[in-house]
Amino acid sequence: MQVSTLSSPIPPSSASDSEVVRAAKSFEAILLQSLLDSLEKSFATMPGQKSDQSSDNYRYLGAQALCSELADAGGFGIARMIARNLLKTKDKSAVSRGQTE
Repeated sequence: MQVSTLSSPIPPSSASDSEVVRAAKSFEAILLQSLLDSLEKSFATMPGQKSDQSSDNYRYLGAQALCSELADAGGFGIARMIARNLLKTKDKSAVSRGQTE
């Protein structure tokens, strides 16, 4: 009779898969931040109006938080596409090397 433990180790693939998803979401958040930053610079200030450093920093932090949450919630789907393709590529290379999970 074989007894398995409840605290079996997590397969390494699941940890690496979650790292791929996390990296893809971070990448999408950076892209959204870049887009939002350029839009904000275009529309946030009136012509001739000076901006101060403290409000610029505050807007930057707000935009960064917003973009991270947008990416975590699905964003434009960029992270999903990147993760799906990276994981598909990883699975194909594992199969071609004869490794199965």
